[in-house]
Amino acid sequence: MRAVDLIIKKRDKQELSKEEINFLIQNFTTGEIPDYQMSAWAMAVLLNGMSHQEITDLTLAMAASGDQLDLSEFGGVVVDKHSTGGVGDKTTLVVAPIVAACGLPVGKMSGRGLGFSGGTIDKLESIRGFKSNLSTEEFITQLREHGIVLTGQSLDLAPADGKLYALRDVTGTVQSIPLIASSVMSKKIASGADAIALDVKVGRGAFMKNLDEAHELAEVMVAIGKLSGRRVIAVLSQMDQPLGVAVGNALEMKEAIEMLNGTGPEDFHAHCIDLSAYMLILGKKATELESARRMAQEAIDNGSALNKFRELIQTQHGDVNVIDHPELLPSASLVIPITADSSGWVKVVDAQDVGESSVEIGAGRQKKGDAIDQAVGIMVRVKVGDRIEAGQTLFDVHVSDRKAFETVFQKLKTSVEISDEPVEPPPYFWGVIGL
Repeated sequence: MRAVDLIIKKRDKQELSKEEINFLIQNFTTGEIPDYQMSAWAMAVLLNGMSHQEITDLTLAMAASGDQLDLSEFGGVVVDKHSTGGVGDKTTLVVAPIVAACGLPVGKMSGRGLGFSGGTIDKLESIRGFKSNLSTEEFITQLREHGIVLTGQSLDLAPADGKLYALRDVTGTVQSIPLIASSVMSKKIASGADAIALDVKVGRGAFMKNLDEAHELAEVMVAIGKLSGRRVIAVLSQMDQPLGVAVGNALEMKEAIEMLNGTGPEDFHAHCIDLSAYMLILGKKATELESARRMAQEAIDNGSALNKFRELIQTQHGDVNVIDHPELLPSASLVIPITADSSGWVKVVDAQDVGESSVEIGAGRQKKGDAIDQAVGIMVRVKVGDRIEAGQTLFDVHVSDRKAFETVFQKLKTSVEISDEPVEPPPYFWGVIGL
C-alpha cells in the first residue's frame, strides 16, 4: 500500500477502506508519510468529500493515534459537551455543574481561547489557584469522587489531528467539513465520553457563517457519533451577536456565577437550560425535553448546581471565596462606556467585531502561548431588537489603560447598527439534530 495510490483514489472520487485510512493516519503520525503527500490528500478530500463511513473511520483512526481515556467503570453514562466556539460563550461553566448536580457524571477536557473565540480554561484560570492541568489519574479519580471535572487537554489526545490541522491551516483545506468533523470528534472520542452534546454555532461570530454549512457539519458529526457507538446530539445556535452580556475571562466567570445564582441574561439562561436538558436526555436522566428542562432549572433553583460548581473549584484548588464574593476576581483599572449616537432599534451587534476587540485589548490571544489579561473585556449592553435612545450605553469596555480603549473604540462603535424601524430579535436556536 502506498500513500500516492490513496491520494489518486480520493482524487478520483473513490471511497477509501478502513484499512487504507488507518494506513494513512498511522504512517502520517509516525512521519513515514510526508507533509506534502498528506496535504495533497487533504485537498482531494476538500474537493471530493467523504462518506459518513469514511469520516467515521478517519475519526477513529485519529482518536487511536494517541492516548485514550477509559471511562468504562462509570457504566456508559459519562457525558461531555463541545462548542464550535463563539463570543461570550461561557456555557460550560454553568451547564457542567447543572448536569452533574442532576447525578450525571460530566468529564470534560476544554481548550484555551485562540483568536476571537474564548476558551473555558482561560475563564477558569481567572480563579486564583485553579488547577487546570490534571493527570489521567487525577481526572478519573475526581470524576469518580465528585462527578465533575473540567481540565485542559493535557493528555496526548489525537496527535494525528494536531499534525493534520497544522497542514490544513496553511494549505487552504480548513473549510473541509469531513476534516472539521473528524477533528472535533476524534478528540471527543479519545477523551472517553459515552454521550456528547455538540453546540454548533452559526453566524458572524462563528466558524460556520451560514445555516446550511452548519447543518451539514452537525449532521456529519452526529453520524460519526452513531457509527462509533456514541450518543450524540447537535444543537444549532445563533452567534450573530455575543451570547449573554460579558465577553472576557473574569467578566464571563462573574456572569456564570450569576447564572448559577438564578440571575443572568435571558439568552444565556435559555442556552444553558436547553444544553443541560439535551445532556440529561443523552445521559438517560430524562426522556423528553420539557422534563429535562425542569430538572435543569430545579438544580439552579435549589442551589445544588452552584454547590457543585463550588465543589469543582475547591477540588481543583481554586479560591472558592469567589462564589460568594465575585469581586475577588481580577478587575480592570478602567471601565469606559461607548454610547449610541442616535435612537432607534438595534439591527446588528456584530459578534466577530466584539470578539476581535476583546482580543485587541488583551482578553484573548492571536497565537498559542500569547499572554492574556484576565481582567479586561467588554460588557455588551444591547441586543438585536432592543429599542435604544441616543446617549444610551452600547458597551462598557474594561481595560488596563486608555490607549487600549482607543484601539477598539471605532470598531466597537460601528459593530452596532441602528434601524429606524422595529427589528425582530433572532431565535436563540436554529434546531437540533440527533434527538
